[in-house]
Amino acid sequence: MAQAGVYGPRLGRGLKLKAAPALITRSLHSAELAVTETRNDEPEPGLSGSLPAEDAYLVSLKFRDYPDCECWERGRFVNKADVRAGATYLYDLKRDPRYVMDKPFHSIFFYLPRTALDGIAEQSGAPRVGELAYEPGIGHDDAVVRHLGASLLEGLQRPGEANQLFIDHMMLAFTAHIVQAYGGLRPLTSAPRGGLAPWQAKRACERLEADLGGKLSLQRIAAEFDLSVSHFSRAFRKSTGLPPHQWLLHQRVKAAKQLMTVRELPLSEIAIAAGFANQSHMTRVFSSIVGISPGAWRRDTPGGARNEEA
Repeated sequence: MAQAGVYGPRLGRGLKLKAAPALITRSLHSAELAVTETRNDEPEPGLSGSLPAEDAYLVSLKFRDYPDCECWERGRFVNKADVRAGATYLYDLKRDPRYVMDKPFHSIFFYLPRTALDGIAEQSGAPRVGELAYEPGIGHDDAVVRHLGASLLEGLQRPGEANQLFIDHMMLAFTAHIVQAYGGLRPLTSAPRGGLAPWQAKRACERLEADLGGKLSLQRIAAEFDLSVSHFSRAFRKSTGLPPHQWLLHQRVKAAKQLMTVRELPLSEIAIAAGFANQSHMTRVFSSIVGISPGAWRRDTPGGARNEEA
């Protein structure tokens, strides 16, 4: 199936990149959302290429200063300004956004089609938003985008560790923030405050636990209860105390603990069996949740291996 949106290789071609890794989700009315990392330490000087025109936005978080950035829209020069690391910029794909590439750059670009913006408004019980508010070439100091962007950058750089639930959750939070902060969304109805029904919570946990690798999407799980993704995520957290992707990480740690009581299994095999990408991934998650490394926990636990690597 051909790619429809401006992300990954399609975005990379416009920025003259050889590689443009992307994370993709379909959490909102099957709208395709994505985040792409773009980096070039030695760009070929010149104006960036035109991107396919569509009713969608790119939201970019910059990780590197870019002095005197020359911005263009609709084939015309707009302005020139210093880009600072940590700043957020919005681009309307209907306006053919381009800029002069003559210095090293490193950014991530979130792809947000109109269908995703409308989906957030519908789930919030609010009217559809109009155009997002922004000035071409002018950045914003957006702490929420910085936080979510940094988390997703780790996922882009370690794709084996970014399970689909994590990507879905982060992209849903990002889209809701953009619609509220730049689209002026004001919900007409209050968000559901209750959790899932006991049978729903039990079934949802069973579905997640049966897929420790995190291949299931939030959209698929929510659809089983005829709920929107945002409603399901809020209700699941209300019922369990954790968002779905964090709950899944705790279940992986629980599974790893059970497997570590089997003396013959090395930690590298336990990591894969418990749903982690590799041993180092398990060590980072396990240490953050338990407070000590898997090897240390195993040595200190009755029934664990006596001489296991840390």
